[in-house]
Amino acid sequence: MLTSLTPNLAFVSISVVILSYLIGSISFAVIVSKLMGLSDPRTYGSQNPGATNVLRSGHKPAAILTLMGDGFKGWMASWLAMALHLPEPVIALAAIAVFIGHLWPVFFKFAGGKGVATAAGVLLGLDPWLGLGTLITWLVVFFCFRYSSLAALIAALFAPFYSGLIFGTASALFWATCVMSALLIFRHKNNIQQLISGKETRFSCRNRS
Repeated sequence: MLTSLTPNLAFVSISVVILSYLIGSISFAVIVSKLMGLSDPRTYGSQNPGATNVLRSGHKPAAILTLMGDGFKGWMASWLAMALHLPEPVIALAAIAVFIGHLWPVFFKFAGGKGVATAAGVLLGLDPWLGLGTLITWLVVFFCFRYSSLAALIAALFAPFYSGLIFGTASALFWATCVMSALLIFRHKNNIQQLISGKETRFSCRNRS
């Protein structure tokens, strides 16, 4: 794909994809926790550096900042690639790169999160309706069943469907959505086992841990 681009465009495209991965590698869960004097989220709870696990510390502002940061970096990578008017396949690669950066961050020994907030940010950047539809799906499932992981899994299953309706199944952006959804489900494999065994943590109005 990149071989068909002009040298300048190929350089910009490769640079944006690499930059997207590096942006994704910024772990807001670890950074925010350290700045607020909290324990490293990789040392307690699910040991997942994400907003849900940071919430287990009992510090809601830290969890909110983590959620916003992880979502923003996904949105920024998508927005940057689109703002530069790069070819659709390059935008798709940038979207996947920032997501993979969150899952396997080079700055944190490749021990990253599960990618829910970052994926949401990516989808919002690609198309606001795609992001909104996926977010609404997450919210509906979460408020009905109170399982964050189940909501993420169902949203991941529906995201490619929404993407296909918006972009068409021949679009590189549709396939990028499929790749992210598959990776997100893979990262939730332990949660799937917990859900099946009935041991998954359920959120309640009284206790969000």
